[in-house]
Amino acid sequence: MGDFMEKNIQLKVKSSFAKNVKAGYPLITEDAILNMKDVKEEGTIIELVDDNQRFLGKGYYGKQNKGRGWVLSQNQHEIFDVSFFEKKLKMAIEYRSALFQNPKTTTFRIFNGEGDGVGGLTIDFYAGYYVISWYSEGVYQFKDDVIQALTKLVDVKGLYEKKRFASQGTYMEDDDFIAGEKAPEPLLVKENDMNFAVYLNDGAMVGIFLDQRDVRKTIRDSYSKGKNVLNTFSYTGAFSVAAVIGGATKTTSVDLANRSKSKTIEQFSVNGIDFEAQDIIVEDVFHYFKYAVRKELKFDVVILDPPSFARSKKHH
Repeated sequence: MGDFMEKNIQLKVKSSFAKNVKAGYPLITEDAILNMKDVKEEGTIIELVDDNQRFLGKGYYGKQNKGRGWVLSQNQHEIFDVSFFEKKLKMAIEYRSALFQNPKTTTFRIFNGEGDGVGGLTIDFYAGYYVISWYSEGVYQFKDDVIQALTKLVDVKGLYEKKRFASQGTYMEDDDFIAGEKAPEPLLVKENDMNFAVYLNDGAMVGIFLDQRDVRKTIRDSYSKGKNVLNTFSYTGAFSVAAVIGGATKTTSVDLANRSKSKTIEQFSVNGIDFEAQDIIVEDVFHYFKYAVRKELKFDVVILDPPSFARSKKHH
């Protein structure tokens, strides 16, 4: 290994950014580095140094939105191998042990990117099945080590992956199933005793965004009783489900995607809710706002959780 370690590419951090890196800020951005052009290959191990060649941190190079990689360690001798990922995953899994024990919740995020020490990677748990999302070609180079680490730590019924990056300029929508047994379609999961139908092999979006777990619970427990609720950019209607279970008098779900209607009907149905008592509207949210103003519609609660970019090109 000795010779190999010398091949890490050294990136010089501008002095104004050095203290951030020292303090543990993990994202590497173009404007923080003086010699970014020295690194070309995604997945290259990089060492960050300051003006005086002092070591600041090491990580990998990978293009993710505006980011150019992540710092994974402040130990110069760290090797990013199976045992490194096993250590990080183990901490994340132990931190969520209460969720694994909770029969009312059978789906949650077990590994949350840089929050758990490895930027560019998330792992979600769905009732025994696991879904790994890779956010750059760089982090994808660690695929075998990450999968090996995961399968050492937990019993994986079936494994899926989502490549959330464009490989060679095209986003590959291949089969996402990797190993084990395939999940039923739909797979029924629980979150705080609410039911959700998910499709693990159905592209990047499986039917529920797990990072909104506490938001759904709060909508149900604190904001819905006796309320008329509007859910915009509603996707599969998960917030609307939470609102109805929380005692909303009515919900209106609005989304531009055609399939949002059947998906929302399904989420209501798996919770024993009469979907015909709810409004599910397939329309551009901004057009719906104009319509609501014209009709003088009033809502007690409005949920706005837009995607990072809406598919409609007409509004900016």
